[in-house]
Amino acid sequence: MRRLILLAAAALAALAAAGTAGATRECNGFQVCVPVAGPWVLAPGRAETQWQLACPKRFIVGGLDAELTTRALDLAFRATLGSPVNPGISTSTSAVFLGRLVAGRDPAASFRPHIGCIPTSGGGPRVPTAHHPVYPPSRPTVLRASPLTVRAGVTRRVTRACRSGERLVRSSHAIGFYTKAPPSRARATAVHVARATAHGRVTVTIRGDAAVRGVRAVVQLDLLCAGGG
Repeated sequence: MRRLILLAAAALAALAAAGTAGATRECNGFQVCVPVAGPWVLAPGRAETQWQLACPKRFIVGGLDAELTTRALDLAFRATLGSPVNPGISTSTSAVFLGRLVAGRDPAASFRPHIGCIPTSGGGPRVPTAHHPVYPPSRPTVLRASPLTVRAGVTRRVTRACRSGERLVRSSHAIGFYTKAPPSRARATAVHVARATAHGRVTVTIRGDAAVRGVRAVVQLDLLCAGGG
């Protein structure tokens, strides 16, 4: 136990710049837990916005929470099928949050995801009980996320692709601000992103206005890839 506590303390120190969990409850019920706070992620429309938040090495997601700027934000996370519903079975080393504004219009609507990370316990593999040609649930896809820094007055053009042997299923992007307070309307509309896909490669063009100067703003480009085995 002492070793685990020391490991958690080291991870906490490394993540100090990411912010603290405050009154959130992602670590409730765990003796050893590292809270990780994400940025304020814009979710201004009816389309679903996703954000992947990862634990430090040798930790898995044990708990989740979030802060919302409006009650009209519907928030969930992507889990894996399995029994029992448990860290390491339903979750892995990262969590994908899914947000959608379901009422009204608010260009600054946002959520800040939080995860509580616990030491990995190793858990054994699931044993399939079905017979061919019926298969148990598996993970045929992997989400490859790229954080791209936004700079005021600078236009960036970045291209990403799935790894060798994989194929692109779909892509998406989200805008996040690593600030204590949620972004204002002016700041929320100061990041402009255009995304295009061609021949299995995704290109994003990012431009930041003056309102993001002095602020850590990022665009997370997500590629859902299949076929990597």
